[in-house]
Amino acid sequence: MDEEKTSWHPGEIVPASGIYACDCGAGHHWSTDVKGHRFPPLPAGCQGNSWTVKTEAHPDA
Repeated sequence: MDEEKTSWHPGEIVPASGIYACDCGAGHHWSTDVKGHRFPPLPAGCQGNSWTVKTEAHPDA
C-alpha cells in the first residue's frame, strides 16, 4: 500500500483490500473494499470526507 497516502475519496481506486472507515471521527461507518474496485460513497448523513484504512486484508503481501 502507498505509505504516503492515508485517505481516499469516494470513487477513487482501492489500493489494497481491507476494512476502511470514514474519517468523520464517530467510528461507526465501515466499508470492506477489494483492491482495484472503487471506494463507495460515504453513508447518508456522514460528516466525513474520505475513507481511511483500519485493517489490511493481506498486510504481508
